[in-house]
Amino acid sequence: MTKETHEPSGAPRRFDVVIAGGGYVGLSLALALRKGEPSMAVAVVDPAPLGAGTRDSRASAIAASARHMLEALGIWERLADEAEPITEMVVTDSRTRDSVRPVFLTFAADGAPDGPLAHMVPNAALVGHLLEAADRCGVVRIEGSVADFVATPSAMVVTLASGEAIKARLLVAADGAKSRLRDLAGVRTVGWDYGQSGIVATVQHERPHGGRAEEHFLPAGPFAVLPLPGNHSSLVWTETTEAAERLLRADEFTLQFELERRFGHHLGALSLKGKPRAFPLGLRVARRFIAPRFALCGDSAHAIHPIAGQGLNLGFKDAAALAETVIDAARLGLDPGMIETLERYERWRRFDTVQMGMVTDGLNRLFSNDNPALRIARDIGLGLVDRLPRLKRRFIDTASNAASGPKLLRGEAV
Repeated sequence: MTKETHEPSGAPRRFDVVIAGGGYVGLSLALALRKGEPSMAVAVVDPAPLGAGTRDSRASAIAASARHMLEALGIWERLADEAEPITEMVVTDSRTRDSVRPVFLTFAADGAPDGPLAHMVPNAALVGHLLEAADRCGVVRIEGSVADFVATPSAMVVTLASGEAIKARLLVAADGAKSRLRDLAGVRTVGWDYGQSGIVATVQHERPHGGRAEEHFLPAGPFAVLPLPGNHSSLVWTETTEAAERLLRADEFTLQFELERRFGHHLGALSLKGKPRAFPLGLRVARRFIAPRFALCGDSAHAIHPIAGQGLNLGFKDAAALAETVIDAARLGLDPGMIETLERYERWRRFDTVQMGMVTDGLNRLFSNDNPALRIARDIGLGLVDRLPRLKRRFIDTASNAASGPKLLRGEAV
């Protein structure tokens, strides 16, 4: 990726697409556009120095459809050695104090339509390989941030924090859940906070995990254990926001004790790797995904509960759908920034996003409590699903999304 910094001078630089945000959504979109239409001028605007995103210590679950997209973009072959396949998943429902956690639902890779249920990928590796690929494809990177923008009939005039003005036929906001560009565009969101925070951490354990992921539904929220390479696992530990803040302020002994109460001892001795971090949880969906010469993508368009591990995969779906929309329009000689062009992208993504948001919201409300009646009902429901192979297969197919959606999600070139 070509890194550029410019002082204001002369005529504004022009691009077909300017993407605000250099995370995995912004970079995958930029890469998809350049690979699909090499003549397209694409720039990514991000305030972080080149490669700074690779310091992210978290890991994410890559579903089959997202893996297909990374294969089509030439990323997966470089990333595969750093990815850990999830070959089995178990779901339990219990209280924190319970010494035994009965398993109510299991999923195995032999029921998946396309290999492992998913892969766990370190965010640092994912962003790093996307940066390298974008560099090779000639994506222009502008170090800075977007201060303002104005849509005109022929272009979006984007003013950077440096004072430089650049022009684009389309401006894409991929700047995260607290998107400043979304606010500048006057796009409102609908949603609510859960009063929960997700504690994210990496642990090392004595015995191998065997590719097994675990989702323990506890009264405060889900406690997910996700396999990483070696004897390591990634944790997504949901607590009330007050409890999460108290845990992160606690001394090392207390934090280790609370971790072991939830994790258990089946993988032997545990040790935290690095300092855990907490993120507030809520549901937020933009009322609109588009405006004239403007589109929202990734977390700037939607933020959902991590209970189903679909946040990253929704972002990749957005990038794939928007890339296909823009490229198809360009090949037909249409303006990719016209509202009529962008409406296809909004129709493609908004229903799926709202549907997934409602599913995760319902699951969180159903399982993040200690109501005896609800506990009995959900445990019966989990047990029934576990005994119905066709229904289990449907859940796996829905989660993988391997056979539907934009071309990139099927591993096809745009």
